[in-house]
Amino acid sequence: MGRIKTKQVKRITNELMDTHGDQITISFEDNKKVVSEYLDSESKKLRNMIAGYAARRKKKIVATQ
Repeated sequence: MGRIKTKQVKRITNELMDTHGDQITISFEDNKKVVSEYLDSESKKLRNMIAGYAARRKKKIVATQ
């Protein structure tokens, strides 16, 4: 079993995917850059959690298509 994501991480990721979904990729490194560009958080941990969750969601979307 993996780590559980908080509601905050899920909410922010969903908002980013809705507004900037075309820039989100399955690459964690690319997503870190996108998240740091659009998120005003100083926390690297929060940025990384959001980038990782976004990559995981994008992989799931690509796999179902």
